[in-house]
Amino acid sequence: MRNCACDLPAGIRRTEVAGLAALRAEVPAGPVVVLLAGFAASKEDWLPVLPALVAAGFDVTALDQRGQYESPGPDDVEGYALTALAGDVHRVAAALGGGPVHLVGHSFGGLVARAAVLAEPTAVRTLTLLSSGPAGIVGRRRAALRTVARVLRQDGQPAVWATLQAVARPRPDHTDAFLRRRFFAHHRAGLVAVSDHLLSAPDQVDELAAVARLAGLPVLVAHGDGDDGWPATVQADMARRLAAHYEVIPAARHDPAADSPQALADLLIRFWQPDHQAKAEAQTEAQAEAETRAHAEGHAQAQVSGAA
Repeated sequence: MRNCACDLPAGIRRTEVAGLAALRAEVPAGPVVVLLAGFAASKEDWLPVLPALVAAGFDVTALDQRGQYESPGPDDVEGYALTALAGDVHRVAAALGGGPVHLVGHSFGGLVARAAVLAEPTAVRTLTLLSSGPAGIVGRRRAALRTVARVLRQDGQPAVWATLQAVARPRPDHTDAFLRRRFFAHHRAGLVAVSDHLLSAPDQVDELAAVARLAGLPVLVAHGDGDDGWPATVQADMARRLAAHYEVIPAARHDPAADSPQALADLLIRFWQPDHQAKAEAQTEAQAEAETRAHAEGHAQAQVSGAA
């Protein structure tokens, strides 16, 4: 996140869910949303969109995944397998009430969200892959990540931070202080594991498409119009293979939550809203049926009493 003083908007609090650090905005009876951040990122990256999602009636949780920022993580790289990260998502969903959740994964978070759906599709109400891809990252970011991964293994986080600062754009002091604190709070084993996943993740789009089709799971693929992660053509093709909704977010690069938060929030709400409306309509219809049934039973009982 490029600009974070980390003051929380009204109604959003820091907490812990299933052993993971989280930002929570609880909306009673609201559809549950779980947000997953990307490589070397954190729950704070979602702060720009949280107020709009809450105002629309959604119960939102943004997570630090294991080893990210304020969440603990194991010391061994094997402890960050995608299956383990997906298991964390399901534990969080269960802790939030056990019902299916709207799941959003940004960049590497998209690979985790995909793994969560493949493991247990019925736990997910909708899936959004934001600035993510069908397999390991490609292009310019792949080359940069290979350098980061090599330096991280050889010399650790201080050397990586120094390398990143050499090419970073100027930013406010409070932002720089937060980014530095966050980067060094990440577990080194987690950073190593995630960089490996981003470089070597296999293409599982066809498998995901089959699972989503059988589960009737709506999928959204979206990215900024200037995304320099996975190329737009790659993400568009992934959407085609998934038979997914596909949207390009204007005036955004790889992180639409930072670049175009209102456009991203509006897009997510539009994607989720039909499901929200259908649920509300079903509840209204069930209530009406119950009232009609109660009225009929009362009328029948009155007739019996009158006949007696």
